[in-house]
Amino acid sequence: MAGSTFGTIFRISTWGESHGKGVGVVIDGCPAGLPLEEADIQKYLDLRKPGQNKYTTKRNESDRVEIFSGIFEGKTTGTPISLLVRNEDQRSRDYGSISELYRPGHADYGFDQKYGFRDYRGGGRSSGRETTARVAAGAVAIKILNSLGITLHAYASSIGPVSADPSRLDFSHTYESPIRMPDREAEAKAFEYVKGCIKSLDSSGGTVTCQAQGLPAGLGEPVFDKLDANLAKALMSIGAVKAVEIGDGTKAALAKGSENNDWYALNEEGIPYKSTNHSGGILGGISDGSPLVIKVSFKPTSSIAAPQPMLGRDGKLHENVSIHGRHDPLIVPRAVVVVEAMTALTLMDLLLLNMSSQMKYLQQIYHPPLD
Repeated sequence: MAGSTFGTIFRISTWGESHGKGVGVVIDGCPAGLPLEEADIQKYLDLRKPGQNKYTTKRNESDRVEIFSGIFEGKTTGTPISLLVRNEDQRSRDYGSISELYRPGHADYGFDQKYGFRDYRGGGRSSGRETTARVAAGAVAIKILNSLGITLHAYASSIGPVSADPSRLDFSHTYESPIRMPDREAEAKAFEYVKGCIKSLDSSGGTVTCQAQGLPAGLGEPVFDKLDANLAKALMSIGAVKAVEIGDGTKAALAKGSENNDWYALNEEGIPYKSTNHSGGILGGISDGSPLVIKVSFKPTSSIAAPQPMLGRDGKLHENVSIHGRHDPLIVPRAVVVVEAMTALTLMDLLLLNMSSQMKYLQQIYHPPLD
């Protein structure tokens, strides 16, 4: 199976299945000398782990990370970093009744047609459980970015039809909120909406907005490896993501050029800045020094308890089948940190690639000025 590796220099390979012994990731290309311990990674995994509240799956996993290689005396060595998170609370028996059925909205049918088999226990590699490994790797990337003055913040900007008001955002509330929404007024409405979905054995979709501050101008390539193209691939690779927007996104199609253009101005020190940020921090595929703004849309959770018709491997339709087991009625809250992780991994890789874009960067490294 191809496609489990992401990145060029800062490169990760994830492995494991939802109901296997565990999931993990190998990080290659992490610079030596980064102070790193399991606690640095665990705090991000704790934001993603299941069983946090009534709006998430009841699967009870500690998601405790173990570092197996790449660290010596508390710092990275430059060699591959191997991270493991063991599965502790699989209940494969919950999937016995649908072992020969294809769940609506899932990868079951396509997976079976491609490989001639499928792991029906939670979807195997197609499960959202795989994102545990992404978050573990993303935590390492975030630590490096923070050391460079680059910070990321993601949050739930909408849950179903309820959207956060940009004028009411309180980012200090994001991780106090069970649904990761930093607008308390919208949060209360979203609670009621999701409760209605749960009562009717249904689920809800939503959007995650991610912002990156402190990103330098000049990141990304002008043709196929555009910053926005790489981000779109990274974020679309997250299960259940159906759309990625940069800046104004689809709203830009409704604007005039005079309304959408970001005019430059000069500050008191003569340094240029953009008076607006409709572009979301990217122009021509290259970062422009403004905050990076991304919106990621997630479809509703496909595994719902409401009876549905399902196609069987026998080629027949089976009516009124209910999916048993423990599933998120809303995946957006746990997906917030996954979006952060994939954004960080993309930025980290492009920052390392960008070191070869100008001669002066090489000279600064290999021929530093004499004292």
